[in-house]
Amino acid sequence: MTLKLDKVSRGPHLPTLVASSISREIARGRLKPGDQLPTVQALAETFGVSRNVVREAIARLGSEGLVWSQQGRGAFVSEAPKSTVLKIDHAAPQDGDAFRSLFELRGALEVRAVSLAADRRTAKDFETMRRALATMTASPYGSVAWLDADLDFHRAIAAATRNDYLVQFIGFVAERVRESILAAGDQHPSEDMAQATLSEHGRILAAIEAQDGVEAQWAMQAHLNGAAERVGLPPDDTALPARARATAAPRRPRKAALAERR
Repeated sequence: MTLKLDKVSRGPHLPTLVASSISREIARGRLKPGDQLPTVQALAETFGVSRNVVREAIARLGSEGLVWSQQGRGAFVSEAPKSTVLKIDHAAPQDGDAFRSLFELRGALEVRAVSLAADRRTAKDFETMRRALATMTASPYGSVAWLDADLDFHRAIAAATRNDYLVQFIGFVAERVRESILAAGDQHPSEDMAQATLSEHGRILAAIEAQDGVEAQWAMQAHLNGAAERVGLPPDDTALPARARATAAPRRPRKAALAERR
């Protein structure tokens, strides 16, 4: 068994990088179902990290169904590592096409979701979004606190859709984007970036407060385009139809429509 494993660069998410490297060996067939992984000590020396980092990486792979462990024997590749586990490579920032595809997936999910959220949100949903944006505003741009609050904002939008599948998928994809950005560790934050991002979130929040689904979709797409550009990707100008067509018959807030039916 010949593996192609290299030392990982230092960063805030070393277990993520180690897990990603091992999972690639599994995906490429160099680690086959039933194969035993090298020992924790051997992997630590290969990657140039501590044994605790390796243990955390193996635990992550186990939660994803890629490996299983037995006390006293070690870790083994699962017999069906590609079964039903949804997985996105944490090394996506190093692959421009993969990271671009990840942002396209975000658009497909979140642009539709924000329209549903604007229609279905409650006062409690809105307050959760507002608090997340307030935390972002009070945190240094690009910090862990900022990214966590950003994730909370998008999760709150997903929760407001009242669609459990959207909650799961949006939360999963947003977390992968967050981890990928942290693992990349090459952001160049600036006050202009911070203000642009906060402005984008504020526009989304205002549209949701007004229960304006069309405006919420445009605000979300503008935010995703801005986020893509900030990590070096081109914006997606094809995700929404022409604005004139989209706004030809604006929807009234759900509460008003229901009141008229009574």
